[in-house]
Amino acid sequence: MPKIATREAYGEALAEIGEKIKEIVVLDADLSKSTKTSVFAKKFPERFFNIGIAEQNLMGVAAGLATCGKIPFASTFAVFATGRAFEQIRNSICYPKLNVKIAASHAGLTVGEDGATHQSIEDIALMRTLPNMVVINPADAVETKKAIYAAAMHYGPVYIRLGRHPVDVMFDENYEFQLGKGVMLREGKDVAIIATGVMVAEALKAHEELKKEDIHAMVVNISTIKPIDKELLLKAADCKAIITV
Repeated sequence: MPKIATREAYGEALAEIGEKIKEIVVLDADLSKSTKTSVFAKKFPERFFNIGIAEQNLMGVAAGLATCGKIPFASTFAVFATGRAFEQIRNSICYPKLNVKIAASHAGLTVGEDGATHQSIEDIALMRTLPNMVVINPADAVETKKAIYAAAMHYGPVYIRLGRHPVDVMFDENYEFQLGKGVMLREGKDVAIIATGVMVAEALKAHEELKKEDIHAMVVNISTIKPIDKELLLKAADCKAIITV
């Protein structure tokens, strides 16, 4: 299987959807080469804004643009988006339910050598507590592109979690992404592995390893953390145990 980073797919998706939805504008905090918003910037320079190393202002400007009918995609590293700019997201975007999309790359431990200061392990927990916020954590490049389209069509705040390193492409173009819905990728009765984001590929590998020991593992991809697919989770609870990854 080819390997593509979800941040790469995000950059491509922005450039594609920008052709169709003229209201989309993109903002970055001086990290466009890393977040891949540079692809959009090259194609639509008049609709791209580099706010500089000022993440709180990044969210404030995005909120302002949303009040003017634009669909802003605000991008930076996850640790800066959700940590440094939490108050602005909370008060200026989520409470008034403004149509801002926060696409945060380098999430989780995928920044590796950048060290603990850049490893955002709290972002999902923080974003899911906010009113009106939708939280998406796509598993591969295909799901990322479809999630970006879905986020653009959804009215209201959306947080999209993206990774740094290339991950296996598991899905084809026929894969259906729906906000608020998970997907059962493998059936099983002994244990349910509920995975999200870049860990879905690892869960599928675990499924194959467990099968060698005659353990039948269900694998569920929960790409929308909020709203979560309660119906699918209840189905997973029919197994003897649940593991979240």
